[in-house]
Order: sequence, then C-alpha cells, then structure tokens
Amino acid sequence: MNTIDLANYGPVIPVIVINKIEDALPMAESLLEGGIRVLEVTMRSSCALDAIELISNKLPDAITGAGTLRTKADAIQAKNAGSKFAVSPGFTVDLSNECKRIDLPLLPGVSTGSEVMMAADEGYDFLKLFPAVAVGGVNLLRGFAGPFANIQFCPTGGIKVETAIDFLSLPNVPVCGGTWLTPNDLVENKDWAGIKKLAQEASSIKV
Repeated sequence: MNTIDLANYGPVIPVIVINKIEDALPMAESLLEGGIRVLEVTMRSSCALDAIELISNKLPDAITGAGTLRTKADAIQAKNAGSKFAVSPGFTVDLSNECKRIDLPLLPGVSTGSEVMMAADEGYDFLKLFPAVAVGGVNLLRGFAGPFANIQFCPTGGIKVETAIDFLSLPNVPVCGGTWLTPNDLVENKDWAGIKKLAQEASSIKV
C-alpha cells in the first residue's frame, strides 16, 4: 500500500487516542459504521499497541495504522501490532529507512519547506502537515503549492469539522486528519452513537 491510497477511503482520517483497551473495539466499530475506514491510533497511551492489534484482528474492514511514531523502535512495534501504515509528527531519515526496511508505509510529518525537501529527497510525495493550523494552515498550503507542485498533503492539527472543507478544497489536499471525531467527553461517556454521528458527518464532507 502507498499512503496516498488512504485518501481513497474518505476525506478524513481520525486521529485517535485510546486510553482504555475496552474502548478500542466499540470506538472503532462506531467509526466504521459512520463510514470511516482508515483509523490512525496514536502511540500516546500505554494500551495503544494492544488497541491496534485488537482492532486489526477483530475488524478486518478497518485500515488500522499507528500514529505518533518517533523512533525506529516505534516503527517495529507498530508493524508487529498489525499496523497497515504509520504516521509521524516529524521527519527523520532514520525513521524513514526503518519503515522502508520493514515494509511499513509511512506518512511523515513536516511543517517547513526544508522538511518538505528532505522528505521529497527520500522519495515521499504525500506528507502530513503538522500542526497544520499552528504553522500556517490553508495559507501555508497555498504557498507550498507553487514550489512543491508534485507534493500532496494531509493537514492535521487544529482542524475542526467546520474548517475541514477549507483544507479539502485545496488542490494539494486529498484528505485531512482530525481529532474531533473521538472527543474525550464522548469516549469517557461511552457515547458510541455520538461518535458514529460525527463519523457520518466527516465521511459525508463534499468538496
């Protein structure tokens, strides 16, 4: 799989933090029922790898990946847990080489023109802009479109359902990432119907 293929499954990739393993399946099922198939489970909790493994094994229709990869060890753990892809908040050649070595498709994070050039030199033409809103958002992506005409971006960080269309309307943005699909209050209250509704709203965004 090439990470750009992820954009074929819908306009939004949820960025998920799972703090309790018992929430993993009902959360993932709610997202799937709402039309979201690509799930980025961030490695920001002690049960993240177990959650990735559980979702990968129990919900084969989901395309489950690992987010917040920072080291080569992270990549190996994500791969062993069953991740179909990986996402990193920044870019290093070491992480890139390790993901290539273990055949784990990587969506690397960038926030500057220099990082875009570094990632492009390593063969990447689909990049995560992070943290998107904080580093310039729509205006930065418009600026990148000129010198980096062959690069596509998945902006993530600070995007809301109301602003997602502003990003998705850009020619160099085929998909965006968002944390708004699994807000803490809904997860803590186990309001899976509410998460399904948010997923339906996100999956139905039309450009």
